Amino acid sequence: MIKVEQTRLEGVKILTPEVHGDERGFFMETFNVRDARRADIPTEYVQDNHSRSAQGVLRGLHYQYPQWQAKLVRVARGEIFDVAVDIRQGSRTYGQWVGVTLSASNNKQMFIPQGFAHGFVVLSEMADFLYKCTALFEPSQDHCLLWNDPQIGIDWPVGDPILSERDKKGQLLEDLKF
Repeated sequence: MIKVEQTRLEGVKILTPEVHGDERGFFMETFNVRDARRADIPTEYVQDNHSRSAQGVLRGLHYQYPQWQAKLVRVARGEIFDVAVDIRQGSRTYGQWVGVTLSASNNKQMFIPQGFAHGFVVLSEMADFLYKCTALFEPSQDHCLLWNDPQIGIDWPVGDPILSERDKKGQLLEDLKF
């Protein structure tokens, strides 16, 4: 059975699977349809991704439009600070963010629904980040919200992150057009 916590942003959830461990190691289910239905998250995913990043790397804030993706994310190695930003125009929490530490030791997962930008920064020496997506990646629909947009005010736990050129040039929230 998976523990489900609703965050202050409607639809964004923190999931903690039950871990069975002993001196040999551990076992946990990272996804099953029954728990997904109970958590009211999608049960059909069409793409799984795996990224590895070094300490201080910040990826995001990414979203796909008009074919939105929902994501179920977790860390298999290391530790990250994971962030979801509500960019659903008309939402009562538009422009607000929520962040959580995901790690191989706490086994937490975050579900990010459609209509949210997503990003993370690596806190450990290295991190392996896994995510399931409800829509295929389409390069022409891939967009980036500026990671340090002052209107959003994310409290990133790093001072000078390592960014791609693309992420340095993300859009401001006030400039998003859907």
